[in-house]
Amino acid sequence: MKIAVLGAGAWGSALAINLSNRHAINLWSKDPDHAADLQRRRINHHFLPGHTLSQAIKITSNLTEALYESDLVLIVVPIAGLRETLEALAQRKIQVPIVLGCKGFEAHTCYLPHQVVEEVYATQSICCGALSGPSFAEEVAKGLPTALTLASKDIAFASMVASELHSSRLRIYTSQDVIGVETGGAVKNVITIAAGISDGLGFGHNARAALITRGLMEITRLGIGLGGDAKTFMGLAGVGDLILTSTGDLSRNRQVGLMLAQGRSLQEILSALGHVAEGVHTAQSVLRLGVKLNIEMPITQAVCGILDGSVSARTAVEVLLNREQKSEIY
Repeated sequence: MKIAVLGAGAWGSALAINLSNRHAINLWSKDPDHAADLQRRRINHHFLPGHTLSQAIKITSNLTEALYESDLVLIVVPIAGLRETLEALAQRKIQVPIVLGCKGFEAHTCYLPHQVVEEVYATQSICCGALSGPSFAEEVAKGLPTALTLASKDIAFASMVASELHSSRLRIYTSQDVIGVETGGAVKNVITIAAGISDGLGFGHNARAALITRGLMEITRLGIGLGGDAKTFMGLAGVGDLILTSTGDLSRNRQVGLMLAQGRSLQEILSALGHVAEGVHTAQSVLRLGVKLNIEMPITQAVCGILDGSVSARTAVEVLLNREQKSEIY
């Protein structure tokens, strides 16, 4: 299969490296200078240092060239750049199936990634799926065992693509619950910031476990409210992804939480990371959706307060851990 990987950040580069063992890969970067550097040095020093992009991977900043004769388009740009990328595809009348590897909600619409596809391609027919689950780019690039979920409303399409991408070290499961898979991938980043703050404040493993568990309830409530299946949040794209990002030090969102606990400013933190931490940009969208659907989102609300500077990290987490007693399942 010939795959166009659109987005040469850490995740795009990792998938290109992993999949290039079995497929022909065109890796596209919007930035010509970045593409030229990747082509010259064959290492993504800024986003994924230490991992070689083999000569079999074709690197380009020309979108038409990246898409040429592709059987599948794998979009792994940040959610903020998704619409622009899709519009560029639609203008070229590209009918190649799309798999979305980006996580989050579009800021001004609160749309999930597949909803942006549906709006951009409203007058065109396109097969679309969403790939998500517990996966650090570093480990996928190394070829370490990883399991993901590929969701599509067209289960035959999901099964076909999953079969092509699946290997012994990159296991792909299928689902028809696109809403649930994408919601899990988006909201877990917000919960992870809270877990990172708790750890950074030294509140211990018990507190972290409580935040993760209550955070999973928060993700599930919102996901069901948006039309997702409750069972999805017990799987890879739900609890699996949440556990990984909330406990693994390779998580950028966890790093944001740890640094917020140190009292560092958000601007300073994002500058130090040098990568997109989707939870920072997703939190307000998640809170707005919760308000719209009349769903209680206390952890998200606390994270939003910390990010906008209206409450200190310590105060927000202590308030969460000392909320009124109630039934656990509600």
